[in-house]
Amino acid sequence: MSRFVRVGGVAHHVVVEGSGPVCVLSAGLAMCWFDWDPVVRLLAPHRTVVRFDRPGHGLSAPAAVPPSAAGEAHRIAGVLDALGLPGPATVVGHSIAGFHAEAHARLYPARTAGVVLVDSSVEEHARPPAAPALRTAVARALGTVLGAAGAPAALGPAVRRAGVRLSRPTGGDPAPLALVRACYATTRVLRGALLENTHYRAVAAELLALRERFPLPPDVPVTVLAAPDGSARWDRRQRTLARRLGARYEAVEPSGHLMMLDRPDAVARAALRTGGQDEA
Repeated sequence: MSRFVRVGGVAHHVVVEGSGPVCVLSAGLAMCWFDWDPVVRLLAPHRTVVRFDRPGHGLSAPAAVPPSAAGEAHRIAGVLDALGLPGPATVVGHSIAGFHAEAHARLYPARTAGVVLVDSSVEEHARPPAAPALRTAVARALGTVLGAAGAPAALGPAVRRAGVRLSRPTGGDPAPLALVRACYATTRVLRGALLENTHYRAVAAELLALRERFPLPPDVPVTVLAAPDGSARWDRRQRTLARRLGARYEAVEPSGHLMMLDRPDAVARAALRTGGQDEA
């Protein structure tokens, strides 16, 4: 069921399906709720599946403040509170949302049943960039200029389609064109993606700091799913992340970065197993 809930004063688009223990799905930079469709079809018979669009993504309202690791952890908890689902929940984070899923587990251990990192972003030595307020202003100004020039309407859906094709070993973008246009032809989504991209390093650096202060609870299982796609370096970095988190590691092949589209079976299986009930 699709609805809107307010978290931090911002309207968030949320879709809830299925029944059973709660599983939260959070997509990567500039991705939308519908990118999880193949995974949801496998999870919903066994889980209450919650998908939400972060501010400026999908159908959610623009962000009120720049993203942060702690802020995104609070957002996940806030969405579940607004839905009356206090948890514990298995949190599945793809790409940059892997930072958010890990932060949630560290800040809300009692509300975390498990964590699945789906080809998660990895930054071993990130440092907070200088002048964050200036960076925010530049990102927002750029979004405004491009929006006024009509770039989102003219190019947004095509850029989305091309990005998905390039991120998959085979196949194109399965999303319905009407949904792609509803999201990617808007200045709102362009600005949301620019804002998250601008603060990527800051979020990564903050997560490294959280690791020092808030250990992962030993009873929370973590799975790292990686799509090496022939890259030995990416495989090494993902394996190192798994060791750092005491996580189970799985190389999912064949798959590109958009593993939820390429291998929904592997993502669903990991979510079910990590959440404590292997039904895949």
